[in-house]
Amino acid sequence: MRKRIISFGLAAVLAAASVVSVSAADSSAESAAVSGAESVAESVYSYPDWQVDAEIPQAPSDGDTTITVGASPSPHAEILEQVKDSLAAKGWTLDVKEYSDYVQPNAALASGDLDANYFQHQPYLDEYNKENKTDLVGVVQIHYEPFGIFPGKTKSLDELADGAAVGVPNDATNEARALNLLEAAGLIKLKEGAGLNATKKDVVENKKNLQINEIEAAQLPRSLQDLDIAVVNGNYAIEAGLSVKNDALALEDEKSLGAKIYGNIIAVKSGNEQSDKTKALVTALLSSKVRDYINQTYDGAVVPLF
Repeated sequence: MRKRIISFGLAAVLAAASVVSVSAADSSAESAAVSGAESVAESVYSYPDWQVDAEIPQAPSDGDTTITVGASPSPHAEILEQVKDSLAAKGWTLDVKEYSDYVQPNAALASGDLDANYFQHQPYLDEYNKENKTDLVGVVQIHYEPFGIFPGKTKSLDELADGAAVGVPNDATNEARALNLLEAAGLIKLKEGAGLNATKKDVVENKKNLQINEIEAAQLPRSLQDLDIAVVNGNYAIEAGLSVKNDALALEDEKSLGAKIYGNIIAVKSGNEQSDKTKALVTALLSSKVRDYINQTYDGAVVPLF
């Protein structure tokens, strides 16, 4: 049986988060906790206000009119394809560069090879900036991809044997998010306060002696054949043909606070938040056309946040 998980996350800089499994009827205590967490999240992850279905600004008659954006192939590059024509109608050329990992698109943005990228959430960008001493900023959230626990050699969580092999992403923020989902599913217990800084070292209870394997996020779907289960990022699940709604054994709820924390963003170099290219790109994406495309294409695996 698949479990529905609601994630009540706080910002990464708070070094605290909790993930719980709840019934359809939320208690008043849970509602209060969510309300308090929301106010904290909003104070940490504040983005410029953008209007949905606004008119795309006209490209300049002279100068650079090509907007180069780095993106994961699915769903990010697919979503970007939906705005090429609307940008072209205003004189802009959208050039989408596809990347299969989580490092190169930020390195290319920092070096000036890209005008923007679209593949990550804010906690991951925060961690990247910290580790690489870069100054990249998120300007708007576009969508949210629920994390899921997917079956490999073992087809249900109840069937997990002692010492079962579990795959999680090996980058810091996504590993912590995966560990929190495993905790929510009742498979492990993390040290109190580990939250979004959690690593394998913070597992304080592991009754089934699960062997947690840290694997590059893009490799997790193809590693399922060698694992009992794995926690897979939504975009990589889509690329591998996995259905987040139908195949996942446990899933973050798309209406959770996790959507506010882990919403996928458009990122640019600091100082370019209000550039003509950024305004054109964001305005094109924040449209009813794109929202309808997401809802009709991804069956809940990708959720628009506008």
